[in-house]
Amino acid sequence: MPLLIMPLLITVILSFLLIACDAQRANPTELIAPTINAAENNPGGDSSVSYKPFPSFQLPAANINNDQRPDFHAGKALANQPWVKAPTITFARDGLGPIYNARTCLTCHIKGGKGFVPADNKTPLTSTLVRLSILPEFSPLDEVEKIQKLKTSGHLPHPVYGDQIQSQSISLAHQLRHSQKPGVLKHDVAPEAYIHINWQEKVFTYPDQSQINLRFPKLDFKYLGYGDMNDGAVFSVRVAPMIHGMGLISLINDDDILALSDENDGNQDGISGRPNQVWNVETQRTEIGRFGLKANKPTLEMIVAGAFTNDLGITNSLEPHQPCTDLQPTCLNMPNGNDDEGVELPDHLLKLVVNFNRNLAPVIRRTPKHKDVLAGRELFYQSGCHQCHNPSFTTQKSSEFPHLSQQIIWPYSDFLLHDMGPELADNRPDFLATGNEWRTPPLWGIGLLAQVNGMSTLLHDGRARTVEEAILWHGGEAELAKNRFIQLNKQDRERLLKFVNSL
Repeated sequence: MPLLIMPLLITVILSFLLIACDAQRANPTELIAPTINAAENNPGGDSSVSYKPFPSFQLPAANINNDQRPDFHAGKALANQPWVKAPTITFARDGLGPIYNARTCLTCHIKGGKGFVPADNKTPLTSTLVRLSILPEFSPLDEVEKIQKLKTSGHLPHPVYGDQIQSQSISLAHQLRHSQKPGVLKHDVAPEAYIHINWQEKVFTYPDQSQINLRFPKLDFKYLGYGDMNDGAVFSVRVAPMIHGMGLISLINDDDILALSDENDGNQDGISGRPNQVWNVETQRTEIGRFGLKANKPTLEMIVAGAFTNDLGITNSLEPHQPCTDLQPTCLNMPNGNDDEGVELPDHLLKLVVNFNRNLAPVIRRTPKHKDVLAGRELFYQSGCHQCHNPSFTTQKSSEFPHLSQQIIWPYSDFLLHDMGPELADNRPDFLATGNEWRTPPLWGIGLLAQVNGMSTLLHDGRARTVEEAILWHGGEAELAKNRFIQLNKQDRERLLKFVNSL
């Protein structure tokens, strides 16, 4: 064979190999929709509830025992209860703050759904918060302290502002801020900052030339209460996630989640989900994280306890310290609502709120047999969405919660961390989660958000107002699936979206 032909031949062969490889990755055998299972229509198994006469994410599991219903409704009342500052004669609901983000649990998880994100920069954040940490090289902690803090908290707190920005305060000056000029009234304890969002927009154009506007947030901090942030501060906007079905998620076997992990992408499909490993304060050991936007909480108890302390300033046995830092002495010295155990929320009340969250039911699917929904189901699998949004699990047997036990559930999540690319990155590590990684969010109930909450605020920062926008923000490990969606014609894109909105 002439020497001149050899390089050309090698190039051709390599090209064919690359094409074959891409074809294999783009069209693996697993991109085929399985036979429809009738159980799909009841995402929470026997616990699923109807969306009629009105859609709600605050309904108890359909199969909950009657003797458990009073505790559910007592927990619901506590979740809706507005807390007040201490001391007052209302011992059962004082202890708010001194700095906080919300006065009730369901201020953030509106009607059990997601939080509200302001559409303009004139409205302050109310049910969206800002997580905060500091890069290791800027932390004043010594190396031993850093290691211990990273082990138990997953990040290094900002020395002045802590783990998140508290935008509310119990001070009279804060409560009257809308009727007084800034600086007229003096704070007894200042909020850490007033936060507004400036939305930036860009236009995305499909191959068929149809267009859609996308937005992403830029934070605006005003009136920092305790000095400049200084260098090394890392921020992350977090809109409150939906909380229904959490009791079912808590009963998924660890091994079933681990079975979906492919940290080193052994199957060469471009997806390398992995579990977060986080600290459990109750067991004093590291466990798999399954709750939170970065899977940074291992149990339902911890995520509820953490929300009480960090979001409301209500201390409890699992989170006994106020969110004030040592550099906020006025905050630390304010009156509190502590009981004889030294906390503001006793264990029996914490348990009621935990059980309320545990028993919030997923809603049955809407129009699952519609021809477009069925066609969209095929396209969902063909696009590879199910490779991260794993359709189903079977919950473990539980003698304590038999109604949630051994249920086939359809959350459409693997509860693993995935690199979602630079556009969705917050650059804030959390335990094993990198700044690019997020837990796959469950999709059940996503199509009811707009009806229940009055708006859809998807992704970690609420930037996506529709499922379509959310898909177009996918990157990293989800880039290939997103591109398959983009290449669909408009009718097929709408069919896939109808399927997702039926979940």
